[in-house]
Amino acid sequence: MRDKENSGTTSMSDNNLTDSEEQVKTTWEPDYDQSSPGARHFHNEVNELYPHESADRHLGALLTDLGERNLYDAAAQCNRCGYCETSCPTYMLTGRETISARGRNQFVRMLVEGQARDPVAATESLSTCLLCGACSSACYAKVPTPDIVLEGRRALTGYGEGFFARAAVGTLLNAPRLFAFWLKLAYLAKMTGLPRLAARMGLYDFIGMPGLAEAESAIEHTPLRFASEILRRDQELKPQGKRQANWAYFAACGPNFVFTEIALATVRVLKKNCGDGVFTDNLCCGLMAHNYGRLGDAREFARRNIARYEELKAGLGEFPVIADCSSCAAFMKSYEQLFTGDEEWRPRARAFAAAVKDILEFIPPEKAGRAAPAALAQAGRVTYHDSCRAAHGQGLRAEPRAVLRKLAGEQYRELPESDWCCGGAGAFAFTQPEISRAVLDRKLRNIASVQADTVVVGATSCLAQINAGLREAYPSARAVHYSVFLDEVTREDGQQ
Repeated sequence: MRDKENSGTTSMSDNNLTDSEEQVKTTWEPDYDQSSPGARHFHNEVNELYPHESADRHLGALLTDLGERNLYDAAAQCNRCGYCETSCPTYMLTGRETISARGRNQFVRMLVEGQARDPVAATESLSTCLLCGACSSACYAKVPTPDIVLEGRRALTGYGEGFFARAAVGTLLNAPRLFAFWLKLAYLAKMTGLPRLAARMGLYDFIGMPGLAEAESAIEHTPLRFASEILRRDQELKPQGKRQANWAYFAACGPNFVFTEIALATVRVLKKNCGDGVFTDNLCCGLMAHNYGRLGDAREFARRNIARYEELKAGLGEFPVIADCSSCAAFMKSYEQLFTGDEEWRPRARAFAAAVKDILEFIPPEKAGRAAPAALAQAGRVTYHDSCRAAHGQGLRAEPRAVLRKLAGEQYRELPESDWCCGGAGAFAFTQPEISRAVLDRKLRNIASVQADTVVVGATSCLAQINAGLREAYPSARAVHYSVFLDEVTREDGQQ
């Protein structure tokens, strides 16, 4: 058996560990002979994380850089070296082993083995993960910590079974027009000012949902016409009568329902720089269901989107599917992982995933056009924030920078710690507001250090989070989506 002492970075709070943290730090190896024939499949024989009857709520296998692995083997790839810890935002803020990447991997491993003395402590460890993937980027073995954490969360009692999770995902899947109707009613209510009044009166705290106040204040836009409704009426985007398409636009939920200007800007940029294309008229990609415990629903979202892609492909031939939210693009590129045990859907998911492109990677610098001097002057000093699922999830770092440097020229400033998470992470800002704010503060200080006027981002949760922070701490700057920036600075004076 290996030495049980940590072989890498030492926790910053080793002298003041809780019982759970001490257990995670020192209990590294299972109490069985790893050389035995049954050791490799230990989790199948003595899986304490979740019973077999709940297996449909979990992934059959994880697709890692070292090949296809079951949950236990994926977590066991972590050798506790500690390289991930200086890249993990929650560990760097607290110095606590249980909320570091290797601590979370170890907790899941111990839960599978049945060794955790206090499984309830896993709730804090797993729920505070940003799922940013910075740890996987730093890891030599590329241990898929975000996927391992999500598997652990899906085993928590009641996870994904709350009323709002079931209602939102179910309506979005089976009655998307009804979902849009209810969302418009919520936007109309916001326009009256009643939600803000409720927040000031503490009503959200009273009903035990303080995150709703954060969510309401983070969203400034209240569109009453969604992007999908507008794009369906665009005759140039209809597939009927076309024999080929250079691209197909996939409307992710953020650009569709909240930031409609992003979707419309993306389509304008694609038309101008890449020729003729179509609108996929898609459903949600399924990321929300995947991340919040509704894995069966996530698979159904994926199946319907894959079938829609295949339908278009039959008439238009090969084409890339363009998404303008990096979180959604990264998830769709991982569709195959949803169907590892499904011989029918796995190859279809793999083909769809291969067609997905993030807008950040799709337009090369030579096709990006030229910046209009007046628009560029208005943009001021430009910097770029690496959205987590672009940099860590897809490896997209150089591509957007090449375009931004070409357009902004000497006005471009490289952002320190550009791939440090902003703390948005989907609903994380609402469920873990204290940690989210601390992570955001570090991002805001870095933005201020380069005196940026415009912060370009690639994901809608980053857009909402950073703009909320800038309004409060640095109001002379604004965050803008990559597509909107390209559309604004390359548009000639007076062009619509």
